Amino acid sequence: MTDASSGHIVFLNWRDTHHPEGGGSELFLERIAAELIGKGYRVTLLCQAYGSAPAEEINSDGMRIVRRGGRHTVYLRAALTYLLGVLGFGPLSRRQLGRPDLIVDVGNGMPFLSRLWTRRPVIALVHHVHREQWPVVFGPRVARIGWWIESRLAVRVYRNCRYITVSESTREELVGLGVDRHRISVVHNGTPEVTGAPVARTPNPSLMVLGRLVPHKRVEIALRATALLATELPDVELVVAGQGWWDEPLTRLAADLGIEDRVRFTGFVSEEHKHELLCGSWLMLMPSLKEGWGLTIVEAGARATPSIAFRSAGGVADAMVDGETGMLVEDEYEFFRAVRSLVLDARRRNAMGAAAAAHARRFTWEKAGEAFSQVVAGQLAGEQPKPADQRVP
Repeated sequence: MTDASSGHIVFLNWRDTHHPEGGGSELFLERIAAELIGKGYRVTLLCQAYGSAPAEEINSDGMRIVRRGGRHTVYLRAALTYLLGVLGFGPLSRRQLGRPDLIVDVGNGMPFLSRLWTRRPVIALVHHVHREQWPVVFGPRVARIGWWIESRLAVRVYRNCRYITVSESTREELVGLGVDRHRISVVHNGTPEVTGAPVARTPNPSLMVLGRLVPHKRVEIALRATALLATELPDVELVVAGQGWWDEPLTRLAADLGIEDRVRFTGFVSEEHKHELLCGSWLMLMPSLKEGWGLTIVEAGARATPSIAFRSAGGVADAMVDGETGMLVEDEYEFFRAVRSLVLDARRRNAMGAAAAAHARRFTWEKAGEAFSQVVAGQLAGEQPKPADQRVP
């Protein structure tokens, strides 16, 4: 048995939090790693290289980051890096750390399939199942191949591994793919800390979308809802906070809808600016096709801002109490009706905001780290523990 003081955990993930396209998955990994380091583990993240980011560094929490390969080659480079034994810190340290005691293989649609090239214990970390996203992002042929890898090959490769996911919704989808329920533990995200003092709500109706600008986030739905609402409330404003390669189609749509003066694309925002926007907004809109967890929902909730999302989007239903901290809808027409009803009903909107703030406080990174570390400890001990679910009390 390996104790925490000597346990070395390697996370395999395609990005880190500083990557231009990094998001909630990367934040979860970074915060969980910090909790594990606080418990005495050594943690290495192996992810893709990008831009001028250093090939190797140690972040402020003590996590060692090794960047190799690109968007598509990181999976092969991860295997080669492991097999060639170069997980030591290269030129910054001559001391090799040796092989890891445990691998956490993060599958963002495409898994690393590490179980094929390591004999160490492997935990498969799955934020959500990408069934709906493959055809949206890729063409039909690539989508079929990708979905086969995720839904058939990966399930076979990890058939004896422990799984961790972030929501009950994703656990049910994994069970549907053939993963044994008893092998899946649920560890919810924590709520990111608020930054800066609260600011007043905007005097005019203001809506917000927060996240990466990619097709499956479906920001178009928020733009169309704003255009409809503007016919009744000409002073309504939509803030789209985030960056991504889908930005130009979105700006063109705003122009086509005639709402350029009603929509503000901020690009990347700092933590402080993000929280200013969350405080000032009347509603958070999350029209995403699929989410493993509604991170922006609880971020908005921490600032007493209720959210509207699609029930079919998976983990958002775990991050929200429908009808109390926000609203879950079935289709785009109902999405617009929900936005309109809450914009026009200040009393109900404020009550939902207060409930959302209380709900967000239930999720902490300390709880998440403890639940995650229980699974890690069991794997290092060679045990097959029952799922260590982190549930909201």
